[in-house]
Amino acid sequence: MAEFDEDYYDEDPAHRQSVPPPLPPASPREPMGRVSGGHAASGRAPARPEPRPQAPRRPPSKRNLRPVGFDDLGLRRALSDRLLPLLVAAMTFLAALAFAGAVATSTLAQHWQTGAEAELTIQIPTPNDPASASPAGGHLSRLDAVLAVLHAEPGIVSARAMTTDELTTLLKPWLGPTGSALALPLPAVISVELAAGGAVPADLASKLQAAAPETAMESADVWAERLSALARSLQACAAVALLLVVAVAIAVVAVATRAGLSARRDAIEIIHGLGATDSYIAGRFARRAMRLTATGGAVGAVAALPVLLWLAYLAAPFAQGGAPMAAATPLLALPLSLWIALPVLPFTAALIGYLTAEGTVRRWLRRLP
Repeated sequence: MAEFDEDYYDEDPAHRQSVPPPLPPASPREPMGRVSGGHAASGRAPARPEPRPQAPRRPPSKRNLRPVGFDDLGLRRALSDRLLPLLVAAMTFLAALAFAGAVATSTLAQHWQTGAEAELTIQIPTPNDPASASPAGGHLSRLDAVLAVLHAEPGIVSARAMTTDELTTLLKPWLGPTGSALALPLPAVISVELAAGGAVPADLASKLQAAAPETAMESADVWAERLSALARSLQACAAVALLLVVAVAIAVVAVATRAGLSARRDAIEIIHGLGATDSYIAGRFARRAMRLTATGGAVGAVAALPVLLWLAYLAAPFAQGGAPMAAATPLLALPLSLWIALPVLPFTAALIGYLTAEGTVRRWLRRLP
């Protein structure tokens, strides 16, 4: 007979009487059906209670413990949203002015060069004297003979002799207001307009000398070359200014990013040590810098728009041959290239900010131990 475990029973005597003792295990030497302890033989071992079915366990839900917009790197304190956009706005404003200067220089130089190449001035001493030879036969004055030669040329659109009042107006800067009272023989001046894109005929000078000797012909080729050189110089200056603005913007973003890295060095080292990749940290800084630079670029472009409109309105008469611009159409004075460039400036600033910040952070992270 196996001994029962006395620890099973409770110390309370009433509980001992109410709870029946457990059946002892059957002895291997006793036949089946005989159970010691006075219990009735059942012929089989007591059945064990079946375990209750348990409900299937649900997999743990993947809840995002980090709230939306959580700044684990402290970028709002590392990259301030006041100073950097203000500096980028100033750079964008200067870039817009530099680009507008290049466009205005190119437009005005092209207009002036085209007008200078299409004009020709002819001076005829003693215009009222008879001509030595007349292409139409008969007796003509020297002035009429030269006009006849000019009207016969196919590449000349118009040839007009200037009046005495026009000559007096031209001479006022040199002779003063009393220049018209001087008894000086003035040469006749003929203003010639050439066809668009046309050149001075090669034999025109010889024809004029045959019709009226000592006739002087002055073209604006020299002035056109000087205007072209001046325009190229101004465009080069505008390009250099634009490159300087871009370089300063890159330097500003790089300095701001390095200052933010220094301010959040401990947090970045902890996150980097826990397994955060360089791409993750650099991307967070780059996106923050991109948003700030895009905001500054938009502010600078909007601030440059009224200034450019005013400058284009003032320069419109020079580009249109002296025709006054209507006061009701100031928006039409701005060239199309500037209307396209102004919306592009914020995207350019955002691209510069993104690439500069990402490159700066990656170089900084590579130096960590």
